[in-house]
Amino acid sequence: MRIDEEIQSSKFENNYHKVVINISYTYSWVNNQSRSLFEKNNITLQQFNILRILRGQYPKPATVNLLKDRMVDKMSDASRIVDRLVQKGMVSRCTNTKDRRAVDIRISDQGLAILAKMDEDFKIKDLLQNNLTEEEAGQLSDLLDKLRG
Repeated sequence: MRIDEEIQSSKFENNYHKVVINISYTYSWVNNQSRSLFEKNNITLQQFNILRILRGQYPKPATVNLLKDRMVDKMSDASRIVDRLVQKGMVSRCTNTKDRRAVDIRISDQGLAILAKMDEDFKIKDLLQNNLTEEEAGQLSDLLDKLRG
């Protein structure tokens, strides 16, 4: 459905204004589509993002600064998110062997297992393939890259 139909308004200053509204609306739509998966696994979108970054680093550890740099939501408090994941047993902290002031963060077996289960339960492709071809998804991604410069 077109954005003007979804929000029941066609009062856009121009197409630049319209695309910003559309991106924001679509971001919320994607989050709402995947919310139940996160709730079912007792994690947030931000915790999921941290776990995915750590899985990509595995078996190497990551620092909080590395996590901050790679997070999708730059406004998130990575340290606090890591604290919650430690409490849940999904990640561990240990002192960096080269720099005792730094803390290494590693995903645990439990964190890897949660991600593996989520990978099986939810495929982003299943959410999008009814409305976009693989080629269109690539084009959209390229346009979004271009938008960010």
